[in-house]
Amino acid sequence: MADNAPTAPVRVDAWLWSVRIFKTRSAATTACRAGHVKIDGDPVKASVKVTPGTVVRVRRPGHELVLEVVHTPAKRVGAPVAQKAYRDHSEERIRPRDVGLPVRERGTGRPTKRERRQLERLRGH
Repeated sequence: MADNAPTAPVRVDAWLWSVRIFKTRSAATTACRAGHVKIDGDPVKASVKVTPGTVVRVRRPGHELVLEVVHTPAKRVGAPVAQKAYRDHSEERIRPRDVGLPVRERGTGRPTKRERRQLERLRGH
């Protein structure tokens, strides 16, 4: 598809699925029903049409994606093509380990009593 070719309006849930924001279309539809997808600050139904220039906000655990629609693919596309279908205007995510806060590694199990005491001291309890 040429970069300047006009694209037809497509449902927001189908667009989110086709550009790989969600693994399945039903997951995108569920996110719309739960109010996690917004256009112009208002929660939208899955059937709302998006066109190039539309700004879609998707709330995810710990952050929010702000995506501007560039073009609307007719079907699910590969990752390199999907990244060209939108512009990401999201704020950069700050992770605790980037700030220098202590973080337990995944899979290390429950904290020991000593570690719990250290965490309580750190939190000021």
